[in-house]
Amino acid sequence: MKTTLISTLAVTTSLAVASGPAVAADYKQNPFTLTYEGALTQNVEGAVNIHPVTYKLYGINIAANIYTPANYDPNGNYPTIVVAHPNGGVKEQVAGLYAQRLAEQGYITITADAAYQGGSGGEPRSTDTPANRTEDIRGMADYITQYAGVDAARLGLLGICGGGGYSVKVAQTDKRFAALATISMFNTGIVRRNGYMNSQLDTVQERLKQASDARAQEAAGGEIPYIRSGDPAPLTEEQIAKIPVDLYREGYIYYAQTHSHPNSSGNYPLSSLLSLMSWDASSSMDLINQPLLMIAGSKADSLYMTEDAFKKATGTEDKELFLIDGATHIQTYWVPEYVDQAMAKLTTFFGEKL
Repeated sequence: MKTTLISTLAVTTSLAVASGPAVAADYKQNPFTLTYEGALTQNVEGAVNIHPVTYKLYGINIAANIYTPANYDPNGNYPTIVVAHPNGGVKEQVAGLYAQRLAEQGYITITADAAYQGGSGGEPRSTDTPANRTEDIRGMADYITQYAGVDAARLGLLGICGGGGYSVKVAQTDKRFAALATISMFNTGIVRRNGYMNSQLDTVQERLKQASDARAQEAAGGEIPYIRSGDPAPLTEEQIAKIPVDLYREGYIYYAQTHSHPNSSGNYPLSSLLSLMSWDASSSMDLINQPLLMIAGSKADSLYMTEDAFKKATGTEDKELFLIDGATHIQTYWVPEYVDQAMAKLTTFFGEKL
């Protein structure tokens, strides 16, 4: 199946942040191909361990990692948290970092590559649609609630960036999740339609026409046009410095340099816009009646999305918006002091609610 690439850095959002050299693990040197600082390198009896698993979701193989807490007893009764990764990200990056850190606090956690993405199956590759991504989260819940030692009545959900937007949509209707938290929540549909920070309002109909033509081309057996995140050749330091948006500039460094993983890709079929551009993570926020914690950096240029969704969450009085002072969007992915602050809030939140 042939594909074509369309360069549109301005409409991609699956990027992470780095304002200086990030401390990371080299996926090539890690037996589980994890990329984050402090990543597990082996399973040790009595310690936090990682368990790669594969399961089926609508006939597609899903690749996931389960983290179990220290002294895990399969006959025990553990609170459990599902962790949804950012757009274009994979389970070995920031989602794995938070899954591991939560396991260190006594939780069983699961994070999986979205269908059509990462190490999971599905064609066309990198398809990114709300229907798929929300089912990915429900599928993680389906699988982990059957895992030995999991207390299904104490199931939490953590969504990061685009995974945060899909998580709030899932929690609106799926009441298996007793508590919901997000970090740097990203409303993919709104951004795909309006552009980041409403920068593409004047091209909505033009892009919808392009997506419609792409769908017609696919149906006729032609090449699949892809929206591509950035240039095919690596950017120079000067070119990176000129990217005007923090999320994209710092994100390029995170995903392409410091925390790169071969399964991670910001590309997605142009036809995905047909479903993305009519979707809004923050619609029906009043259906969330679970405890809600939304975490974001005070300097994140994506903060407006978290604030909008939080304001609309009128169905729960048990909610908190926590700003990490000085952090940009993706610095919440890896900067130790910011990750520590996020973890402190998550530990308290899930400890009380689960």
